[in-house]
Amino acid sequence: MSYVKDAINIVCDVLAMHDRKAEFDENTLLLGAIPEFDSMAVVGVITAMEEEFGFSVDDDEISADVFASVGSLAAFIEDKDN
Repeated sequence: MSYVKDAINIVCDVLAMHDRKAEFDENTLLLGAIPEFDSMAVVGVITAMEEEFGFSVDDDEISADVFASVGSLAAFIEDKDN
C-alpha cells in the first residue's frame, strides 16, 4: 500500500488543491511551507485519516514533526495502520 499516495490525497482533499496534486511527492513540505496548511488543516487531516483508516489519533501523538512533510505524514499513517 502506498501511504505516500494516501497522504497526498488526504492533504489535497482537505486543502481543496486537487489541481496541484501532481506537484506533491514525499519530499513536499507541509507545515510552514504551504500557507493553507494551518492548524485547521491539521485538524482536517487528522479527521480524514481517522475516517479513512479507522484508527484514532491521540493528542499526545500530534506534533509538528508528523506534519512536516508528505513523507513524515505517510510514515505516521503507515505506523498507525499497522
